[in-house]
Amino acid sequence: MSMTAAGILLNELRHARMSRGLNQDEFGKLINYSGTHASAVETGARPPTSAYAAAIDRALNTGGMFVRLLERLSDLDAEPLWLREWITYEQQARTLRWYEVAWVPGLLQTEAYAGAVFGSDGRLSAEEVETRVAARLARQQVLSNESPPQLVAVVDDTVLRRPVGGAAVMREQLFRMAQLNQESRRVRIHVVPQGVGAYAGLDGPFVIATLPDLVDVGYLDNRLRGQVVERTAEVAALREQREATLAEALTLQQSTELMMEVAKSWT
Repeated sequence: MSMTAAGILLNELRHARMSRGLNQDEFGKLINYSGTHASAVETGARPPTSAYAAAIDRALNTGGMFVRLLERLSDLDAEPLWLREWITYEQQARTLRWYEVAWVPGLLQTEAYAGAVFGSDGRLSAEEVETRVAARLARQQVLSNESPPQLVAVVDDTVLRRPVGGAAVMREQLFRMAQLNQESRRVRIHVVPQGVGAYAGLDGPFVIATLPDLVDVGYLDNRLRGQVVERTAEVAALREQREATLAEALTLQQSTELMMEVAKSWT
């Protein structure tokens, strides 16, 4: 049976703990993390971060072995470490609060729209675009689970009007979003209208995931890499930015009507 690079790392972390005769609570105390955190990392429920690996290296005097192992093995998996870390949180989330200023949120994109987004990156081959689209669609399955997260998205009006992929793609995409607003009890999509001037969301896109233990984790994204945000003060700043952005948005019904109106204009 093949094992992912991440699986190899988790096995080595588990071996380091057990070879020293430590249970997870004792190990967590040794590295200044909770036993629950250590358990979640070993079972794959929580991704190991560079900070976590560094804490183990310091406690066990490994000379930086686990940090190097994390960096080298992450290159072998299909997804970069920072994205795999966020996907883990995304799949576990009770609630996702998402804001986008330029694109439709990834979990809401149609296949054609996602293909146009990735296809706009000239660095990617046709095969790489196809692979990334397939991965994005696979991530969307979280919304079809038995207990899907509550997804509350806010998008800027320009998202509805930018011709990503052309008129037919935009028409399909906007009708899909309007349909979700009308039929799904777990998805809510709001639009910040054109008439709003400068507002907090223009600083850039972000997502806030509320995990099962009610802890919030943030995510910032750009073309080169994403950043998982866990520091309390930084997550609090994202929450404030999200509330300020939502305050500028239309109601659910108004947003749905606007999406339908703009969708019909894409001919």
